[in-house]
Formats: sequence, structure tokens, C-alpha cells
Amino acid sequence: MSMLSHIHSWLFPPDIGIFHHFQKPPYGGANQFLLALRSELMRQGWRVVSNAIGARTRACILNAFAFDVEKLRKLRRSTCRIVHRVDGPVGTYRGTDHTIDQQVADLNAEFADATVFQSHYSMDANMALGFTFKNPTVIMNAADPTLFHPKGRQPFRRTRKIRLISTSWSSNPNKGAPVYKWLEDHLDWHRYDYTFVGQTPLEFERIRAIPAVPSYKLADLLRQHDIYITASLHDPCSNALIEALACGLPAIYADSGGHPEIVGKAGHGFRNREEIPALLEDMVKAYETHQTNIHIPTLAQVALHYLKVMGILEKDVPTP
Repeated sequence: MSMLSHIHSWLFPPDIGIFHHFQKPPYGGANQFLLALRSELMRQGWRVVSNAIGARTRACILNAFAFDVEKLRKLRRSTCRIVHRVDGPVGTYRGTDHTIDQQVADLNAEFADATVFQSHYSMDANMALGFTFKNPTVIMNAADPTLFHPKGRQPFRRTRKIRLISTSWSSNPNKGAPVYKWLEDHLDWHRYDYTFVGQTPLEFERIRAIPAVPSYKLADLLRQHDIYITASLHDPCSNALIEALACGLPAIYADSGGHPEIVGKAGHGFRNREEIPALLEDMVKAYETHQTNIHIPTLAQVALHYLKVMGILEKDVPTP
């Protein structure tokens, strides 16, 4: 690259496009992550455009099926590398057929130069259904560090009630509400407090239920609690779980979907709800060890990996 070209690239970096139906938060996990990724790419100095491809757009990210397909067909340019962000399988997650997953696979075949899955579970489960994807790789989601961080956490003490929390944007029963309701009837309430934040199809009597709140309020609530519980099933890469870990909460999780990959040694998985009370007791005994074992990628690391897959960052980046 000539000196003039180098200066031009530094002064006028290429645009990156993100095709997604962005919603004002609080909203679903994909929306939360893509908002955070957009902010991080801009923080790193890239120009990011939403739902657009121009003469300077070198690469763009498509989110599953949640984007304007016809607009992309009109704007697509051969010089723009397209990275397709895929989750699911949606049919497994929602308990429906796999019509949407077939749609996603068809979009991948039509547009994608590369594919990003959020977990190995998601990639393997999609391929087990017989779908194929262009140049697949795995990049886990990450939380916005300006919101979700452990600074200012309430200190953990075994001499007071242990504070449990679960969160969910969706009221889908697969998000775990029946398990939380069971826990309401089986926890030792002299030993535990429990908060649920978000939407649920069930009403709680002892669990404190709070409607969905903006991310900054959710992060404050997470930092006021000790242990995160998620009973969601077939979740490819739970943003809610990642946000809790980012705030310093070890987790009790349903051994399903991408949860084990995210949590690692920072918690315990369960197959049956009856296991949870004993797992909580174990976590309380070794709380500090579990908390020390929280290891999730930073948003900056994740952004670098997307830049690599988009072909914008040519050098290798370390695995998050």
C-alpha cells in the first residue's frame, strides 16, 4: 500500500453495514448485542451504517432473518463482503417446526460470504438438521462493558440471605418460568431472596417480579444480587446470562443450548429442577472460587473477531 493510500484509509475508513431491525431497548438479546457491537466498532474508529450499503461499504453483517431482505437485494455490491450472523435452531428454541431455520439457511446461501454462530451448540444443532452455511465460525456474544461490569457490586456475605436473580425479555415458556415457579415452592425462604426481571407467563407470590427495565437499571439490579439462575432451554447464546456473568454473578443454569460454553467453571448445570437447591448450597460454600472462574470475552475482543471475519482486519486476533 502506498503512503497516499495508507493516509486515505486512515482518514476515511471503510463503512461497515449492519442489517437488522433495530429496536429501542429493552428488547431481545440479538438487538442488545448488535447495539453494543455497533457502539464498539464506532469506538474503535469505524464508520457503521444501519441497513445501508454505499460505495465505501466494505463489509456488512446480516442478523439471521430479522432484516429487510428486499432492500439488501437492491443494495448488494460485489465489493461488500457479507457476514451472516445465525442463531437457533429457531424451531428447537421456540418449539415449532423449522420453517424459519430453512429460511435462514436459504438467505445464507443467497447472500453470505461467511457465517458467524454464537456457540458451537448452535452451529452443530443447525448442521444436524441438514442445513449448510458458508464458511462457518463461532464468535460468542459479549455485553456492553459501560453497563455490565462488576464495579460497585454488593459484597457477598454468607451471614445474610443469599440473593438470587433471573431475567428474561421473552415470555416463552422455554425461557424457564415453570422452573422458577417450582423453586418458589421449594426454596428455603429463610436463606434466600429471589428477584425476577422481565416478562413471564406466570405470576409469582414469593419471588419479587420486576417488569423489563432499561439496561442500566438491569445492570444495577444484577450487581445487587449474588447468584444468577437461568432455566431457559435450547438458548444458543443467552445475552441475559452473559450480562449476569459480566456483572460478577456465577450461575446455576439448565444444561441446555449454549449455556455450558458460556459459563464454563463459573457455575453448575442442572438437568432436573430438583437438583437446583443442592447446587445452590454447593455454590454458596465455594462462592469465591466460582466467581473467580468467570471468563467471558470482552466486547472489544468480539469486535476484533468480527472485523477479522469481515476481512477488514487482516492480522490474526487471539481467541477470546
